[in-house]
Amino acid sequence: MTFPLLSLIVFLPAVGAAVLMCLRNDDAVRWTALGFTVVDLALTIAMLAAFDTTTHEMQFTERRPWVPAIGITYALGVDGISALFVFLTALLGWISVLASWVAIDRKVKEFMVALLLMQALMLGVFSAMDLFLFYVCWEAMLIPMYLIIGVWGGDGRVYAAFKFFLYTLAGSLLFLIGVIVLYFHGGETFDILALTAQDLPFDVQSWLFFAFLIAFAVKVPMVPVHTWLPDAHVQAPTAGSIILAGVLLKMGAYGFLRFSLPMLPEASVYYSTLMLALSALAIVYGGLLALAQDDLKKLVAYSSISHMGFVTMGIFALNLRGLEGGILQMFNHGVTTGALFLFVGVIYERTHTRSIADYGGLMKVAPVYTGFLALFTLSSMALPGTNSFVGELLVLSGGFGANMAVGTAAVVGALLSAAYLLGMYRKVALGPASVGARYQIRDVNAREMAAILPLAIFVLWVGLYPKPFLNVIDASVKHLLIEVDGKGSGQ
Repeated sequence: MTFPLLSLIVFLPAVGAAVLMCLRNDDAVRWTALGFTVVDLALTIAMLAAFDTTTHEMQFTERRPWVPAIGITYALGVDGISALFVFLTALLGWISVLASWVAIDRKVKEFMVALLLMQALMLGVFSAMDLFLFYVCWEAMLIPMYLIIGVWGGDGRVYAAFKFFLYTLAGSLLFLIGVIVLYFHGGETFDILALTAQDLPFDVQSWLFFAFLIAFAVKVPMVPVHTWLPDAHVQAPTAGSIILAGVLLKMGAYGFLRFSLPMLPEASVYYSTLMLALSALAIVYGGLLALAQDDLKKLVAYSSISHMGFVTMGIFALNLRGLEGGILQMFNHGVTTGALFLFVGVIYERTHTRSIADYGGLMKVAPVYTGFLALFTLSSMALPGTNSFVGELLVLSGGFGANMAVGTAAVVGALLSAAYLLGMYRKVALGPASVGARYQIRDVNAREMAAILPLAIFVLWVGLYPKPFLNVIDASVKHLLIEVDGKGSGQ
């Protein structure tokens, strides 16, 4: 029997949550939560170190009967696609704890318990090899995130939490119906690998494609089911925004990669033009909305809609460059946008305002803060040498290869990204001093620097030497394309 590394990675945060319930001192709660998340990150690094990049097969697999009467198993495993996001989840987990160190000053224990349970469920989503187990983790995530927004959010937290819950629940119900249909048409099994091997009729594939599309589109989110995102981000505490942008938005795109493309290849090919058009709409529309924002957090939130449009464009370009670029951009977006939300939280703790008009001259009073903000701003606009440049270049190459009009729309979105990001930075860091005159602004401290530095390292590492990250996903992406091309050519 192999060592259950994935089970340890998935359940360690849940064990940490149970330990926190026994503690009474807030400082002990914070340090204990940090300890569990750091150990979890160390385990994911060990997993990546032992990962075989030459095969597309699932690795570190575990399989045990769960509800054998209906074919449900406790099955875990990772391939090149999911391994990257298991690592990203663990990376942002301990950063979220650091981001909440001071910002969360009431019901600290309950907040950290919700955060750790959230991490365990997200890790379960990326590790599940059983469709029922996937759905349980996918659905259960709603509860801790609903609490994080609804209890520790801003003044409009209740409305934002309900909106988030209702949108995602509606999508999840359609996903559940799709799971049941897939179970009966796929040989009455929930085994994801076995379901992938099935050759479903095109009409069944089409129905399932749209059922899954709504569920995954809400999570991404794609236009027009995106309206929950700005409210959730603006009202969520900093850690909630980091998790939302860094991990939760990736789950919709991961669903396309894990279910729509391999299980519904004919439908995916047939409806790829529609998906490319929706992606182009999200890129341009999200960019225009971001350009109109004065609230710093809303600007970053709307930019996520645009940037995730690049991800779905890469996925449904259905070529090697597009798919690898889309997956790499999922990781890049988690790092960069997670960092931008961290920076919004850092300055909000000092000023208690998010209005860009209230800022100005921060470079004079907080040079380290504005220096790192420049790095992540340039990363978000995909400057050469940063992580997002590599991902967007691959996506644009794949997008133009699939559809010239869609590729052109993506270029327009990239120009909009430069406009709103550079405009934001000019006002916040270089504009006339306004905040400094009314607030005692201090630069980043050691705790904040500990959260910022790892993200900055990945911005430069992926930007300057992306080969190790592309190596992780390469074999799995090539196998996925073979499956789509082989079975999708039947339509």
